[in-house]
Amino acid sequence: MTGRQVVFPENSATDTLTGAKCEANTFDGERCLYGALSDPIRRLLKEYKRITAKAMQRDYYDQFLQTLLEQGSYSDVTFMVHGEMFKAHRCILSARSEYFAHMLETKWKGKSAITLKHPLVNPAAFGAIMQYFYTGRLDIDVNYVEDCKRLAKQCKISELIEELEVKCKQVYEFGEEAVGYGQLPFDLTDSFPSYPDICFRVEGYDFLCHKAFFCGRSDYFKALLEDHFSEGETLQAHPSIPVITLHDVSHDLFSRILYYIYSDNTQLSHENVYEVLCVADMYLLPGLKRLCGRTLAVLLNEENVLHMWKTAKLFRLSRLEDQCTEYMAKIIERLVERPEFADMIREDAGNVAARQETDSIPLVDEIRFHIASNVQTYSAIEEANQKLSALELLLASIGLEC
Repeated sequence: MTGRQVVFPENSATDTLTGAKCEANTFDGERCLYGALSDPIRRLLKEYKRITAKAMQRDYYDQFLQTLLEQGSYSDVTFMVHGEMFKAHRCILSARSEYFAHMLETKWKGKSAITLKHPLVNPAAFGAIMQYFYTGRLDIDVNYVEDCKRLAKQCKISELIEELEVKCKQVYEFGEEAVGYGQLPFDLTDSFPSYPDICFRVEGYDFLCHKAFFCGRSDYFKALLEDHFSEGETLQAHPSIPVITLHDVSHDLFSRILYYIYSDNTQLSHENVYEVLCVADMYLLPGLKRLCGRTLAVLLNEENVLHMWKTAKLFRLSRLEDQCTEYMAKIIERLVERPEFADMIREDAGNVAARQETDSIPLVDEIRFHIASNVQTYSAIEEANQKLSALELLLASIGLEC
């Protein structure tokens, strides 16, 4: 895999004022970092759009698939290629290759270990093809490209052959040493009709699924599947497949969870987004929560901004929370007249551990920041001062200083 990454050290920094640990991929970590920045740096980061939420989501999913390939968790088939072992999952191979789908149902049917002895099957090329099947990427030394093209032709992956030829041309023109190609491979759960090893029963509906995906994507399901089966129920038509009945979720909502787990996307609507968010939180699916957060942001308006901010705080959606405070800053002169807003500020002040009388209030700080952001003209300065004055008057009326 290529590309730049931000790597956090093992010994994380600590915000001594709040006690929050600055750890990667955590809510407290994000707030700790954000709180430590000066306003100019915050503004610069907000304007820097190179790394988007969508790109981060895709990276998480790609990392999951790469880990699934490397660790072989819950694999149900092993390939031996000239002494090298490759653990794999039938459901992925059959979904990605007509050739593998056919072979797994015919010559390789029922086999958990498959040995490939053909002298033209190169282990490095086979490993690269496996990488492509799982992650949609292929990174290989240029010396093995012809071996990869041969395997791709055997596996009937015509689009990969075409891309390899294009990439090879670029390699020879620019003197590179490796070929990289691909994009995320799974767009629809319809690609996974076979080789299930777990059944989830929801409101009488049976969902035939794969432990590798559910355990790899959710710590909730990992704990459930590794520490379960007290009921000992199995699927009548397939006695080898255990059945777990899930409560507190409708079959419609679970189908949306299913699509997300396999494809990293799902259909969200204004009507179901809150329900999906609650289930995503229960099933420990932070990526799905972020998807819900983006849908909720589209619905943001003056009437619901306070409720939306509370939702963002409750479910730790830092991006949505920031969007809410930015919206509050725009309408602050009307917002200060709403008793609910004053109650929110009091509550937020009360949540600051060991807060002194003049200590800052996070909600107020965020609103002030957005009011002051990008103020460049005289008229904008006047408008910002009016907004800040309205906020200060509210704080004075409820007996808070910060």
